[in-house]
Amino acid sequence: MAASATRRRPTPAQLRAARDKRVPDVIAPDLKVLFVGINPGLYTAAVGHHFARPGNRFWPALHAAGFTDRLLSPFDERELLGRGYGITNVVNRATVAASELSREELIAGAAGLEEKVRRYRPRIVAILGLTTYRAAFVRPEARLGPQPVDLAGARLWVLPNPSGLNAHFKPADFARVFRRLRLTADRKPSRRASPPGTAKEGRRARRPSARSGPRSTSS
Repeated sequence: MAASATRRRPTPAQLRAARDKRVPDVIAPDLKVLFVGINPGLYTAAVGHHFARPGNRFWPALHAAGFTDRLLSPFDERELLGRGYGITNVVNRATVAASELSREELIAGAAGLEEKVRRYRPRIVAILGLTTYRAAFVRPEARLGPQPVDLAGARLWVLPNPSGLNAHFKPADFARVFRRLRLTADRKPSRRASPPGTAKEGRRARRPSARSGPRSTSS
């Protein structure tokens, strides 16, 4: 992956120019898993591919967990669609750090993600960042792993933030939690639990309110 991922290493000027840029989703209808990042970093926005910054553990974790049969680079991201996986973000605006995102942006991003899930109907939505999930969906009690609520009919998981700045998780930890998700995703579904937009009250992810916004936006 190293040679591919560095073939377009951005210059300092390109990194500065990447602020507030958007990165296109890797998405299609009826995916097995839709992975959801927090927001693009400047490096990712500069090259235009998800999780592109050197040191990010997303692509190695996918491979170690068995989602891919080889270690993909960010430039290979569209190969995920053929395997039934996709990538989007809670907020599609590039910043130096996720802490630059406002409470309102995260809450609006959660609402936008719900609409996207309703449109594309993935079986599982996996949000990459516990702190961001707690803030964007106003669920301070949430823990890593499968959640007791769905999102527009999709099963909802929370995985650790794969950023290289997340020192709490080592490569083996990422492989373990990503593998648990992959085993779940590989099971043949008996039937969809709830059609989009018809989740039973008490199981639907709570729509956040700006008045009860996040204490922290970093993850």
